[in-house]
Amino acid sequence: MRTALIVVDVQNDFCEGGSLPVEGGAEVAAAISEHLEDHHPDYAAVAATQDWHVDPGEHFSQTPDFVRSWPVHCVAGTRGAQPHPDLDTDWIGAWFRKGEHAAAYSGFEGLLAPDADVPMGDDEDVEEEDVSLDDWLREQEIEAVEIVGLATDHCVRATALDAVEAGYETRVLVGLTAGVAPATTERALEELAAAGVELVGP
Repeated sequence: MRTALIVVDVQNDFCEGGSLPVEGGAEVAAAISEHLEDHHPDYAAVAATQDWHVDPGEHFSQTPDFVRSWPVHCVAGTRGAQPHPDLDTDWIGAWFRKGEHAAAYSGFEGLLAPDADVPMGDDEDVEEEDVSLDDWLREQEIEAVEIVGLATDHCVRATALDAVEAGYETRVLVGLTAGVAPATTERALEELAAAGVELVGP
């Protein structure tokens, strides 16, 4: 079975020192790099997602409720939107950016970055047909996906639910994720299991 790894939002702003940090984010970045070093031959493709906000409206707030509104984070073109330096990006074949002008949690809402080899590449003066994550996975003849990254209870959750909905055999490698809060993370994992997602690891 052709399997892809999807690395969700392992970006500076979601790791320690960022504007919206997840505890253990940097550790997850390093662990994903080790996993890729050891297991990259197991995958037919590796993709990653990025929050990439330009003007996401009410998603940003000076008084966030941390449910539907959040502090400013992952602004397009800034250091906060860059992949965390502990994430080895050499194995990543495509980047999908989401949330330019509205909230977007699932990687399946993202579009292929114009320069897939350079996560901070110049988007200007490039006219290409929009390619979604689902489009790209189907082009690679992917049948199953494994999902890792940040945060378990938000974008990992949403990406995994959409993967199941799209018909992929879906696994979340729980040890290669980190959540915002224990209670919401536990609820997210229960929801994923109920939806048919296989939870692998601790």
